[in-house]
Amino acid sequence: MRLSASLLAASALALTLAAAPAVAQDAAVIARAAAIRDAAMNQNIALDYVTQLTTRFGPRPAGSKSEQDAAAWAADYMRAQGFQNVRIEEFPLVGWERGEESAAIVGDHPQRLVIAALGHSPGTNGPIEAEVVRFTSLEALNAVPAGSLAGKIAYIDAGQMVRMQDGSGYGPLTRIRGAGPGAAAAKGAVAFIMRSVGSDEHRMPHTGTTRYVNGVVPLPGFALAAADADTVSRLIGMGETVRIRLSSTAHTYQTTSQNVIGDIVGRSRPNEVIVLGSHMDSWDLGTGAIDDGAGGAITMAAAKAIAESGRRPARTVRVVLYGSEEVDQPNNQGNGGGAYLRGIGTAVEQHVATGESDFGADRIYALGLPLGAQGTDFARAAGQVLYPIGVLPSPQPELHGGSDVGPLVEAGVPVFGLNQDGTRYFDLHHTADDTLDKIDPEQMSQNVAAWAALVWLIADSDVDFRAMRPAGAAAH
Repeated sequence: MRLSASLLAASALALTLAAAPAVAQDAAVIARAAAIRDAAMNQNIALDYVTQLTTRFGPRPAGSKSEQDAAAWAADYMRAQGFQNVRIEEFPLVGWERGEESAAIVGDHPQRLVIAALGHSPGTNGPIEAEVVRFTSLEALNAVPAGSLAGKIAYIDAGQMVRMQDGSGYGPLTRIRGAGPGAAAAKGAVAFIMRSVGSDEHRMPHTGTTRYVNGVVPLPGFALAAADADTVSRLIGMGETVRIRLSSTAHTYQTTSQNVIGDIVGRSRPNEVIVLGSHMDSWDLGTGAIDDGAGGAITMAAAKAIAESGRRPARTVRVVLYGSEEVDQPNNQGNGGGAYLRGIGTAVEQHVATGESDFGADRIYALGLPLGAQGTDFARAAGQVLYPIGVLPSPQPELHGGSDVGPLVEAGVPVFGLNQDGTRYFDLHHTADDTLDKIDPEQMSQNVAAWAALVWLIADSDVDFRAMRPAGAAAH
């Protein structure tokens, strides 16, 4: 969405003159939020950060040297931008390296297939060659008798992901990626393949983590590029027996990951904290620009815009660049999000709100506030400030956040959501095409403006989202 500088200035003036005292202080808070919003539209920190991050360090697999080095660099970057209390919080991790991988249909008419091993999948320990048995759903695979796939490759093709603005087509398919290898192993299969989870039609597979079962990933798992999945499914549909040869040298290793934390310390209530979350790690196929270098860039730039507004907010604004969001673990303790929660202990009670930016850098179109905040004076104030940049209030509360702030939300911290346009996100997600050139700087600046304005309204008011929850409602 393109808005002229004159329109933004006019909207800020209108808010200054006409806004009701909807936040705990008065209309001046709304006017200042509008001014912060307009200034943030012209910032360049977000693009500078994600450009340096992706160019200097490239892919940042969880626990890798590139993730660790990027975290050390990001801490220095935060200090240079004026953040206080900057620190790196380490935690142990099982890392994973892809190694070399290949796949091909074998027989009278061999064909090379484009695949990507699923994260934390074991290697094949030499080539595996076996007949493929096709299923159209995880439920269909689970329904076959135990042992019925002995010596065979289980294949799920549940069709192309449905393209949706809110990304809701992802969930029904990503559960196949997580549970598929374990389900295949339970039926005796020697390997698992699936149509990769993406909304594109490029011959480019989407990777992503699979799950541990009783402390192990039980067999090698792979994602097929959409065009190759179509080929395999058509051959089976023609009545052909399809045999595939798979090879992978993927392996795990012991390492550490880390969270990078920096504060804009509150003016009068510094112990009341608002956490802005994103993650530092990425998959190894691209350079992690949209997933999730952009999120760190947006939240850091938003906090910086608040700090540069001429008045520090009453509450502390904390930016956390979480480690190892992308991967499952043998004993899942929440990865970076869990490590942060354990580190703060009882101080979680003084965390007044949290939000996560982990859906690329395309424009924000809707605001979801914590449960109970809909229709309140705060919601009306936020709506006034965000409407001029194309962000409308959602009637649905935000309940979950994302993987990184999820442990905070489960612990009772109220969560807000600034909902981005995800129409093209899953064309790029977890692929070699997740690179810097896919970021639209103008849309990224709109993200920064929305985050800065909303967070200012929370940080310089006494709004209490916990108190707004309906009686008997779950904490999250």
